[in-house]
Amino acid sequence: MADTLKTDPPPKALVAGADGSAALSVGDRGARKHGNIWDAFLPNRILSPATMQVIVWTEVALALLLWIRSPFKVLPRPIEVLHALQGLWLTQGLGPELMTSVRLNLEALAWSSVISLGLAYLTVVPVFRPLVAAVSKGRFLSIVGFTFVFTLIFGGGHPLKTSLLVFAITVFYVTSMAAVIAAIPKGEFDHARTLRMSEWRTVWEVVILGTADRAFEVLRQNAAMGWMMLTMVEGIVRSEGGVGSMLLGESKHFLLPEVFAIQVVILVVGLLQDFLIGLARRLACPYADLALERK
Repeated sequence: MADTLKTDPPPKALVAGADGSAALSVGDRGARKHGNIWDAFLPNRILSPATMQVIVWTEVALALLLWIRSPFKVLPRPIEVLHALQGLWLTQGLGPELMTSVRLNLEALAWSSVISLGLAYLTVVPVFRPLVAAVSKGRFLSIVGFTFVFTLIFGGGHPLKTSLLVFAITVFYVTSMAAVIAAIPKGEFDHARTLRMSEWRTVWEVVILGTADRAFEVLRQNAAMGWMMLTMVEGIVRSEGGVGSMLLGESKHFLLPEVFAIQVVILVVGLLQDFLIGLARRLACPYADLALERK
């Protein structure tokens, strides 16, 4: 009889993601547990760093095996690419050509950053918004069509390559940064005004300093696009050489091992550039990656 009178205890109330008063001591339900290797095949799962490393290295090994065992005999094998890379570096001047491209890329990034950020920040002033919108529409244009015009304005050689690359990066950079600034919540502006900041001080604190970490992230994305477009720009203007000019020359003669070797070098330098910009973001804006204290 007593057993029939037993009832299940009432469920605990859920408060702010925790069970009742437990929210006061732990704040939330705590971090989600890491799944096992089989959870890698399910959506929205969290894996441990060790498990992710196993997955990454396994996929890298599979990719190399697929490359080595590729049925397309025309594709060079890894050992052929390594021999071609050695020859390019030691006898054909790949190192100096790479430094020429890196210097051009850094110069173009510097100019495009100044121009793009300046235009994006000016969107807080209504009179400049149509100008910025017009510049952003330039991303639908081809830089090949501006070669003659830019030659008349900047001359040939290095200034022409720099101007073409700056144009290619700027039209995308200013578009992304203008979207970042437009997405700033109104509450951040109101908070600055409650502190009795002037409108220009609000622009400095909220728009410029408040989006510094996102400006680095946008630069990181557009720098990758600029590095990819660099070979095309160097193919248009070959007077100074560069890896783009060398790549087109090797492709013209169907030297596929050399082409693959140059592509590998371009990939490695691009990854290094991406890492360095990310490192600069973490050093300049360490607050951007802060997590909850009790997470």
